[in-house]
Amino acid sequence: MVNDKYSATWVSHSSISDFLKCPRAYFLKNVYKDPQTGHKIQLMTPPLALGQVVHEVLESLSLLPKDRRFNESLITKFEKAWQKISGERGGFSDKEEEERYKDRGRAMLERVVKDPGPLKNLAVKIKTDLPYFWLSEEDNIILCGKIDWLEYLAESESVHIIDFKTGRRDEPANSLQLPIYNLLATSCQSYPVAKMSYWYLDRSDGFIEKDLLDFNKSRQKVLKVAKEIKLARQLERFKCPNGEEGCSACRLMEAILRGEGKLINVDEFNRDVYILAKPSSGDSQESMIL
Repeated sequence: MVNDKYSATWVSHSSISDFLKCPRAYFLKNVYKDPQTGHKIQLMTPPLALGQVVHEVLESLSLLPKDRRFNESLITKFEKAWQKISGERGGFSDKEEEERYKDRGRAMLERVVKDPGPLKNLAVKIKTDLPYFWLSEEDNIILCGKIDWLEYLAESESVHIIDFKTGRRDEPANSLQLPIYNLLATSCQSYPVAKMSYWYLDRSDGFIEKDLLDFNKSRQKVLKVAKEIKLARQLERFKCPNGEEGCSACRLMEAILRGEGKLINVDEFNRDVYILAKPSSGDSQESMIL
């Protein structure tokens, strides 16, 4: 069998997370295309906007030699990047809400400048824009994703995976995020993985190292879900666990399909970006951050 990446099922941490929360949400975020534009759809919320800007600023540092990373103020970079999501483009309901999120972003970066930790050390940058590898050639499944930061550990000639977190909630203990990044880092660059950590940027003590999981066990866990996703796509079966009532993962996306969203942009991935003027009752915008 000749594998073809264009016919393969592609999975990532975000798409797997969507599927595990709600297959219907997975469909709306990763499969559905607007019949009028032919584009996928994206819901912009303030937490998502904040995360995008902070990640953009920090990830840009990995392109620079370590002794030049902080030559330009991170706050200056932040202010420039914020312009792209200011106002309704970031899903902000008013200026007051925008300033609250903007203040949080500034505080995160000021915390990094005060104590840059691993960001002052050598880093490994995977050359491809979207690292990927064949999770299973037999099943024609590809795993892809971008890792926030790979610190190079010179003494052991290995790497430390770091994922930046801008939300206030801890990543669940059963999250597949770091196992997925371990698979990607091991398969897409030459240095072995020695450490994995979350960096909760909204906290002064937010650097948390996690146990390094066995590669083969991680692969089997991820492959199991990936096969479920492939089967759901083949059968075109994407049902919300809550039935017609929907859940917090899919309800807001359904509102866009009902025409309740406002189209504000087409992003770099050619997705139609929408905002909702009023969140549905009981749905917290904060819960949308991944």
